Amino acid sequence: MIGSLPMLRGLAGFNRAWLRSDIPAGLSIAAVGLPSAIAYPAIAGLPPETGIYASIVAPIAYAIFGPSRLLVVGPDAATMTVLAAAMGAIIASEPATASVDRVAIASALALGVGVFCIAAKLLRLGVLASFLSRPILVGFFAGVSLSILVGQIGRFTGVKIQSDGLIPPLVEMLAKSSLIHWPSLVLGLVMFALLWIVKAFRFRVPGPVLVVVLSVVLSAIFDFQGRGIAVVGDIPSGLPSLSLPALHQMPLDKIVLGSAAIFLVSFGAGIVAARSFGSRTGEEVDANQELVGLGAANIAPALFGSFPVSVSDSRTAINLSTGGVSQAAGLVSAATLVAALVFLHSALRILPIPALAAILATAAISLIDIHELKKIWRISRMEFIFALIAMWGAISFGVLNGVIVAVAATLVYLLRQTMFPRDGLLGRIEGRHGFFDLARFPEARPVEGAAVFAIQGSILFYNADYVRTRLTSVARALPAETRCLVLDAGAVTHIDSTGAAALDAVAGILAKRNIVFAMADLSEESRGILERAGVIEAIGAHNLFNGREEALRALIGTVGEAGSAASAG
Repeated sequence: MIGSLPMLRGLAGFNRAWLRSDIPAGLSIAAVGLPSAIAYPAIAGLPPETGIYASIVAPIAYAIFGPSRLLVVGPDAATMTVLAAAMGAIIASEPATASVDRVAIASALALGVGVFCIAAKLLRLGVLASFLSRPILVGFFAGVSLSILVGQIGRFTGVKIQSDGLIPPLVEMLAKSSLIHWPSLVLGLVMFALLWIVKAFRFRVPGPVLVVVLSVVLSAIFDFQGRGIAVVGDIPSGLPSLSLPALHQMPLDKIVLGSAAIFLVSFGAGIVAARSFGSRTGEEVDANQELVGLGAANIAPALFGSFPVSVSDSRTAINLSTGGVSQAAGLVSAATLVAALVFLHSALRILPIPALAAILATAAISLIDIHELKKIWRISRMEFIFALIAMWGAISFGVLNGVIVAVAATLVYLLRQTMFPRDGLLGRIEGRHGFFDLARFPEARPVEGAAVFAIQGSILFYNADYVRTRLTSVARALPAETRCLVLDAGAVTHIDSTGAAALDAVAGILAKRNIVFAMADLSEESRGILERAGVIEAIGAHNLFNGREEALRALIGTVGEAGSAASAG
């Protein structure tokens, strides 16, 4: 029955035998997810229970509407950092005397992200997942990680830090160094070191789980709260009631902008993670279908007093490593967290804040992908520069403005890649078939009486002037005996009105020299543009050919492989 419901694709074909794998996987996901569920809300100044709520309702919603069997959604450090910045902008726009409900704002943003996901699905905009390139995402997350690290200074030291940004909090900390609560700092650093030891020696028990259990036990034995070490405090023992955020009481323009920024980062990073795991399992990732699952996974927390989520790398990795085979593992994880909320809330309330700071700091450092940055440096210096620009934007302008910088860097990168399309004059090599770039192959010779010029890329408004200049310089340098210039348009995917005007100008220059301007392998779409622009009429429809060989045979006769032209008679 389940397999017949398209909305339950992650449980399609379910049978009881799968529970032998999905139950242990779900318990492992819950064990790993609980520490981050409690810690991550602190990034946005939200109470810890909101992270538990998100870790319960989001996987349930994804299990119903998501297409993947194995992906697990939940709180994500990078998404939380963008959320914190969006919430900060919204709160700053409110009057100083207004009461601020941070949970309601986070829920409104989660609802906005969900709506963006559904709208993008309806418009088939899954391609947006690829909009932020891998190098720019790597750089952006490196900047985000530094923001998270700086944000943990107050939790490590017990000192209230009021400055924002990267350097001001450090300066403020130095000025307030006499206020450091040393027991808190020592505890945080010990737990931070423990996390790295567990990682280095690959203990079976995940580091965050060990830190939470150990710090709770120590807190109970030594009364950390009584000794001045901050603890989590009271956590509600049940789920919140179903409710809709009071959007009419919030600045909708900032809610929309904040939701858009969170959507772009969380969806882009989520699909990168999904494709990474999909390459290991052979599971195809359809970005448009994932929009439905992620949309539901964000709307559900919005209705239960929580915040936006994304695909969780750590939880999905645990699911794969422990043998999970369906979304039943996510449902088991959700049920386990409900039990933890009901039965362990007394223990969780004495969880020391410095321990959470250690978990967050470790998660932040994991966002800095040094290996990938080295790989980008090795492959392309230019892409590495754009990665640094994205990182600099997140650090210098704040995370929310950093998203804008990352988007702007992506646009500049795309423009640069297409602004100067590859082109060149082509010729023949004796004894070989085909045409060869004269600049790349010194042994190639131009076709006598003709010029063949290839452009690899679209001719659009932002590069039309460059293309016109290149063709004009080639046209003016042609020998006097040249009878035609054939434009190989096989790799020209699109021409706009500005590009048509550029080609029209070239046709005029060639006409003055009595040189025929011909085009080979022009696409139907581009031909339609040139016809409506009058370019085809100017050069003559009889000068459009299906290929270079056909053009040269018609214009100058039969062309031999060595580049000589025999008269057609």
